[in-house]
Amino acid sequence: MSPLPSIGRATRRDPDLPQPLEGRSKPPRVVFDTNTVVSALLFAGGRLAWMRQHWREGGSVPLVSRATASELTLVLSYPKFRLSHEDCMELLGTYLPYCVTVVLVEKCPIVCRDSNDQPFLDLAQSGKADVLVTGDRALLALSGQTPFSIMTPENFRF
Repeated sequence: MSPLPSIGRATRRDPDLPQPLEGRSKPPRVVFDTNTVVSALLFAGGRLAWMRQHWREGGSVPLVSRATASELTLVLSYPKFRLSHEDCMELLGTYLPYCVTVVLVEKCPIVCRDSNDQPFLDLAQSGKADVLVTGDRALLALSGQTPFSIMTPENFRF
């Protein structure tokens, strides 16, 4: 398997491409994919634990849709995580209150080869996101093709 292409904070001069996130006056509007949020929520000492404080302190404006919130709820209920219903609700309560709910009105013109990932592209398009944060290879492969940046959590952390 070939390594992922370099994705992230390259300086871009083309006004049609997404602009760097540094130096913005407002926090970026961000779509976090489900695996990214789950990792941040479940693993307090993990590599994405910083995200909890990041969204809590207004470092970004997380965007959710009905579809992405439903998927997050479903994934947290997977038996492998061994979470009670109350645990799931508590974890959701540490994320969803910081999110802006977007009613999808616009499909992303770029179609992902994995149809399960399309809701994140559509959410980013409809919500006028600055960035979609993901570790998913199918989504990362679309970097540079959308009006919003697509980057890994490590590249998003600045």
